[in-house]
Amino acid sequence: MKKHVLIIGAGGVGHVVAHKLGGAADKIGNLHIASRTVEKCNAIAESVAAKANVQVQTHQLDGVDAAATMDLIRRTQASIVVNVGPSFINMTVLRACIETGAAYIDTAIHEDPAKVCEQPPWYANYEWTLRAECERRGITAILGAGFDPGVVNAYVALVAQEYLDTLDSIDIIDVNAGSHGQYFATNFNAEINLREFTGDVWNWQQGLWVANAMFEVSRTDDLPVVGRQKSYLTGHDEIHSLSAHFPQADIRFWMGFDDHYINVFHVLNKLGLLSEKPVTMPDGTAVIPLQLIKKLLPDPASLAPMYQGKTFIGVFAKGTKGGKPHEVLLYNTCDHAECFAEIGSQAIAYTAGVPAAAAALLLADGDWDVRRMVNIEQLPPNPFLALIARMGLPTSIVQMPPSNLIGGLDS
Repeated sequence: MKKHVLIIGAGGVGHVVAHKLGGAADKIGNLHIASRTVEKCNAIAESVAAKANVQVQTHQLDGVDAAATMDLIRRTQASIVVNVGPSFINMTVLRACIETGAAYIDTAIHEDPAKVCEQPPWYANYEWTLRAECERRGITAILGAGFDPGVVNAYVALVAQEYLDTLDSIDIIDVNAGSHGQYFATNFNAEINLREFTGDVWNWQQGLWVANAMFEVSRTDDLPVVGRQKSYLTGHDEIHSLSAHFPQADIRFWMGFDDHYINVFHVLNKLGLLSEKPVTMPDGTAVIPLQLIKKLLPDPASLAPMYQGKTFIGVFAKGTKGGKPHEVLLYNTCDHAECFAEIGSQAIAYTAGVPAAAAALLLADGDWDVRRMVNIEQLPPNPFLALIARMGLPTSIVQMPPSNLIGGLDS
């Protein structure tokens, strides 16, 4: 019997998930989308109907309201909930799924609005506290099913299974070599995006958590397709699960930023405009600076029509094969303009949304219906990577003996 799917979140990623699941209507049952702003849901539903001739039912929902979330899951008879709303609602939606028996999928770790760049390991602070309960109740919960986290976790699993006998280091590199033409903008929820960079950034090295300041350490790589790119050592979700499953390897995350972005970020941060703490105005009104900046910046979904260029996201792994040092690079490049032509999206949202939709399809087919909580690296990688390739995100693989395959540290 086909399983009904409820998407929670009507931003850029929700737009992609709805379109990709709408295009696979033969594999799922009714498709629903919910958000605090039902008008955004309606716009997505109209777009899916125009492109795939599939009706998406829309609902108003505040995802922090546990009772309302449970009620909506029951009313829609959803067997699968794809949570692509802000990560502040993860624990509420996960709890609602556990209580209603629905399977759960998300794309990022839960965040507490009052805490920024928490002490690791983040999954152990939040989602993993419900791991035993999911297994006891037979609830499938697939965590971090975007691209990073998500596809990169599958890349690491594939490397460990097929390409390296020992895994010594994992460098995840995420570069957006595209341009949206705006003075300053974030590619997804600005409040979530900017919070990542205002505190310590954590990586896993020599079996320990190591903290650095943001923009303290950089590297420059000659990458396939997008060419020479500079990226910075940054904390990120996938490190927190990969370090638990591959503790012997050094695991680092690198993200590309241009000088203009860094300069604007530093000005906003120095002025206190990236603070998550409320400021009281002379009239007594409380304002949270980061939420004000989010309101003033362009809606990430609005960037899609003018975006040009490509993204690069990959895993550069080092270890041994047959007793000899060996390196392998797995990566995807995605074209902003092609994503817009296909479904009206930009590539950042596309690379996050396609894997989440693929996870839902694999769960609906039963292949990933594991009846417990897992991160992507704990699931078979080949079916997932094959499916996302058919859905628009193919993987390229380069392997060779040590040769400084793509670059190295600058500082």
